[in-house]
Amino acid sequence: MISTLTKQSLKTLKNPFQSSSNATSIRVEHQLFDECTQPNLAQHNHLLFDYSRRNLNQEALSVFLGILRSGLPVDRSTLSCVLKVCGCLFDHVVGRHVHSQCIKSGLVDNVSVGTSLVDMYMKTNNVEDGRRVFDQMNEKNVVSWTSLLNGYARYGQNETTFELFMRMQVEGVKPNPFTFSTVLGALADEGMAEEGVQVHSTVIKNGCEAITSVCNALISMYFKSKWVGDARSVFDNMEDRDSVTWNSMVAGYVANGLDMESFKMFRRMGLDGVKLTQSTYASVIKLCANTKVLGFAKQIHCQVLRNGIGFDHNISTGLMVTYSKCNEMDNASKIFSMMHDKNVVTWTAMIAGYLQNGKMDQAVNLFTQMNKEGVRPNNFTYSIILTANSIVSPFQVHAQIIKTNYDRHTSVGTALLDAFVKLGNVIEAAKVFELIDEKDIVAWSAMLAGYAQVGDTEGAVRIFGRLAAEGVKPNEFTFSSVINACAASAAAVEQGKQFHAFSIKSRLNNALCVSSALVTMYARKGNIESANEVFKRQGERDLVSWNSMISGYAQHGHGKKAHEVFREMQRNNMEMDGITFIGVITACTHTGLVDEGQQYFDIMVRNHHINPTMEHYSCLIDLYSRAGMLEKSMDIINMMPFSACATMWRTILAACRVHHNLDLGKQAGEKLISLQPQDSAAYVLLSNMYAAAGHWQERAEVRKLMDERNVKKEAGYSWIEVKNKTYSFLAGDCSHPLSVRIYSKLKDLSTRLRDAGYQPDTNHVLQDVDDEHKEAILSQHSERLAIAFGLLATPAGVPLQIVKNLRICGDCHTVIKLISTIEKRYIVVRDTNRFHHFKEGSCSCGDYW
Repeated sequence: MISTLTKQSLKTLKNPFQSSSNATSIRVEHQLFDECTQPNLAQHNHLLFDYSRRNLNQEALSVFLGILRSGLPVDRSTLSCVLKVCGCLFDHVVGRHVHSQCIKSGLVDNVSVGTSLVDMYMKTNNVEDGRRVFDQMNEKNVVSWTSLLNGYARYGQNETTFELFMRMQVEGVKPNPFTFSTVLGALADEGMAEEGVQVHSTVIKNGCEAITSVCNALISMYFKSKWVGDARSVFDNMEDRDSVTWNSMVAGYVANGLDMESFKMFRRMGLDGVKLTQSTYASVIKLCANTKVLGFAKQIHCQVLRNGIGFDHNISTGLMVTYSKCNEMDNASKIFSMMHDKNVVTWTAMIAGYLQNGKMDQAVNLFTQMNKEGVRPNNFTYSIILTANSIVSPFQVHAQIIKTNYDRHTSVGTALLDAFVKLGNVIEAAKVFELIDEKDIVAWSAMLAGYAQVGDTEGAVRIFGRLAAEGVKPNEFTFSSVINACAASAAAVEQGKQFHAFSIKSRLNNALCVSSALVTMYARKGNIESANEVFKRQGERDLVSWNSMISGYAQHGHGKKAHEVFREMQRNNMEMDGITFIGVITACTHTGLVDEGQQYFDIMVRNHHINPTMEHYSCLIDLYSRAGMLEKSMDIINMMPFSACATMWRTILAACRVHHNLDLGKQAGEKLISLQPQDSAAYVLLSNMYAAAGHWQERAEVRKLMDERNVKKEAGYSWIEVKNKTYSFLAGDCSHPLSVRIYSKLKDLSTRLRDAGYQPDTNHVLQDVDDEHKEAILSQHSERLAIAFGLLATPAGVPLQIVKNLRICGDCHTVIKLISTIEKRYIVVRDTNRFHHFKEGSCSCGDYW
């Protein structure tokens, strides 16, 4: 037994004179010990305890081995001390040999030795063995229980820690301050505030509420549970406070986002003459970073340099982060370059600083340098560098992540899938998502956001279903993402309503990001009234909400209401952005308010100092083109700081067809085709313009050019949702099972329309056929088929909502107005440009679209 223990342990023992910081005193004691002709156990124990007290654990172990070699009997003090040494060395192998020695010497039942065994096993990550020893102890005291509790707390088994604490009291063992500190620390890590209150009651019951260490543990527990008022109450009632108390208060306020309270506490420390420690400075520097108070940060920097702790690793890193957040990258870089022991945290913080200040090239270069110097990135490094996806390929970083075994890590996987989502590569994002071992709510929400971004409602709904099935509780960002997915044009109207109901049930419907998503979703799905109801109920509104309402009213033809929302923004001194003005100018475009639209453009530039983008100029061109002011549109194109895009020329071409300007239309058509030679819309618009003017030869040439270039015309489709199922129709479609009844309904409608005074406008049929054939073509447009089916498939009076992938023609627009009167139906049609709300013979667009 002794020889085995000696061989295993002596290999790693060091010379005690080389290890000690106060080598002189140790050398004297050891010399006196060596001079003893036959040292007894008491002398051995004295040296053993001295080494252990000075944390010279390997030297202490050497003394113990000497005791065993000398054949001296060991006592409970010897065994307790050496077990403590084994715990400090995390050496469970030697600890087990000592355990055997405890049994051999008959001292295993001693409460002190048993407690030391429990403590040793707990410290060496052998929780089950520690518990086994504890359960076998005939006698247990408060130290025994505290050692057991400390072991469970150390390894995160916090609920078990609390259960054992309650059992300890049932068995009549009174907790001591160390017990309370241990249990409160475990509850703080778990955020178990309710249980913490019970422990607080026990603290008071046992008369420990005046003990500083216990109060410090209570403060930490309450702060980590976000019960700030209770933490402050404990602090205010304390008679004796130490540096830990003050640091806990400063750090606790910072962690809970109460920056001003933290500053006040720090100032009070100075007034009370409390000595500032490295921990204090670290918290205050973090506070400066959060509040971006550069001047105060520089004062703190000077103080830590004067106090000789300016090069402390945590303080240097904190200062570097603070300067980064205050856009002082030169100072941050100087601190970084002066640091001698740069670790992965330091490198990562500096990379994050460059990225926050938009210096992506420097961030990527530093990441490369970090790898060259052999510093292995951690999960935070990968998560941060992936945000630079504009210049960093996620595929390359992904390869490195796989090599370093971080591909299944939650935060890294989430950052990687988010990088793929931003590239629009949802397929790769989904692959990464499936590999994540422990998917948290952030990962689920990121995947949902990916599907929402590409308009894949089905994918988003499927992921949400999986999330619910696996018992993951959705948060506000989850709902925001899935509701945004339901705003896609292909999404069923009822899906968004269902998720709205689910968010209400989860009490998250009033969360800002959720309510803003609901406003957008309802506006895009044709229900502008519901969008307004959600908007009115918002206790807080962000820019997304305001912009969604303005754009929504614009798309639904409610120009005046869009202007009212804009004026309300002005009255509330709301910050506006470019999207705000795109919405309000579009509202003017759809209602023919040309002068007002120009005024809004001028306000944007002059009052809000927003530089016009391509989209703003496109809106302005659309504004003048729809009003027939084509010369003004061309003036804008000629004065813009960049070349006209395809959208602008498409707008000009469409307006030229309506306003019969063949020369400009031909120029716009040629420009458009040169920019987008494979876009069928360019050819179709030019062809239709020639057809409307009766220039059939020119129309034939355009069609021939389409055939030569193999450009296919997009077919006109219309969709209608009935009972949560979507039905699509193509012009002249006979594939629907109810086709006979649909065409019979159209025939009936045709008769009733003529009785109401309807005359087909055959100018909208751009084919060289006779008028009778033209009328037949008009009557079979896809939106009319969809409406006929809707009238058959739904009860009388139920509103109908149609989606069309092309612009509604003028004749269909007239017909649907009449149908809304004849059938007494409210009909909403969403074409490529806007929403049309037909009711009682009129349309929300005012026949201006």
